[in-house]
Amino acid sequence: MSASVTSPQIVQSNQGNFLDTPQLATGVTRFWLIRHALVEQNARMSLYGTLDVPLCPDSLIAQRPMYEALAARLPRKARWLISPLSRTRCTAEAIQDAGYGPAELKVEPALIEQNLGEWQGMAHQDLPDHLHLAPHPFWSVAASECPPKGESMIDVCARVGRGLDHLAETYAGQDMIAVSHGGAIRAALAHALRIHAETALHFSIQNLSLTILERLEEGWRVVTVNELPGI
Repeated sequence: MSASVTSPQIVQSNQGNFLDTPQLATGVTRFWLIRHALVEQNARMSLYGTLDVPLCPDSLIAQRPMYEALAARLPRKARWLISPLSRTRCTAEAIQDAGYGPAELKVEPALIEQNLGEWQGMAHQDLPDHLHLAPHPFWSVAASECPPKGESMIDVCARVGRGLDHLAETYAGQDMIAVSHGGAIRAALAHALRIHAETALHFSIQNLSLTILERLEEGWRVVTVNELPGI
């Protein structure tokens, strides 16, 4: 009988961490991670990694409602972060133009996509001849495969994890909107959940999707993954 009694002190200490309402609490260190918009068709035919490829102009027009939904969903008082690649800047600017309003964009190198080294620009059908390991079911390469002069997904997880910890400490208690990349967001989930990079590659991170992470005193918490705006 006594084993089923819950300590009032434990309940008291955890009450503030429950997500009981759609409105997220203020004063929490929170990352709003957005994958950049769809890149143009020719770029999608190859492994573009950290190549600075442009967005698809047609999708920028057709997906305007998604940008408007993101603009309405995101917190007003937030710091905006982008990777060094123009596709994240253009996506951030499109969200701001869709109703959020102007905000300073700070470049955060830790949030860049996986560097595929000498394989960047290679056609997808040519990649298997260069692999040493079987590809991941949901990614072009295994998490431990390191392209020549590039980085493995394990490397990306370490890089992104260090970057998130630094940002969480620098901007403690603030909202951060970060427009980044599919690989980097998967790496962020690996860091938050303390899972292996190979496991993190099972997450689907679609273009313009929203993933929310919180850094609480007790540790990292995942609020939402791959939330599609307006859907």
